[in-house]
Amino acid sequence: MNFSIKEMFSAFIVMFAVIDILGSVPIIVGMKEQKKNFSAWRAAVISFVILVSFLFVGQAMLALFGVDISSFAIAGGLVLLVLAIEMIFGIQIFKDDGPTDSATIVPIVFPLIAGAASFTTLLSLRAEYDISNIIIALFLNIVIVYFVLNNIGFISRKIGKGGIYVMRKFFGIIILAIAVKLIVSNLGLLLG
Repeated sequence: MNFSIKEMFSAFIVMFAVIDILGSVPIIVGMKEQKKNFSAWRAAVISFVILVSFLFVGQAMLALFGVDISSFAIAGGLVLLVLAIEMIFGIQIFKDDGPTDSATIVPIVFPLIAGAASFTTLLSLRAEYDISNIIIALFLNIVIVYFVLNNIGFISRKIGKGGIYVMRKFFGIIILAIAVKLIVSNLGLLLG
């Protein structure tokens, strides 16, 4: 174990930007308005377990199913694309016909927190940094995720309905751009 504050901080910043829980606030508020329930604690724990597991066995697991990281990234990009369309145009595509707390897993855990971008970033970080520094950075990010999810009502009241509307449209465009980038860049890798 080679603990390094510099590596841990760098990994933290990269993962914070990729997870972008603040950018997901409009999506989460929209789900609350549609009476879709979720558990902040479960979402945080499940996300952390999935991300740490993927850090250790990600490439091997995908290879076992005959799926490469590019195909996985395209699948995650398509889910993000649907979320972005819902945000921008104010329509509902994702039919929530599961249990009332099913929003915890989809879309909060996957793809918002533990999505294709997070997985590919983790594999990239693993090539550069000590695994212990990545796990600490990931844990700190999940603490922030939990705080935001647990206080979504307070955050939405501070931002206000107008602020949430503007954020929803703005971050819808950002998420759409991320989805297009994930799909196009990985499609190029698959076809090239």
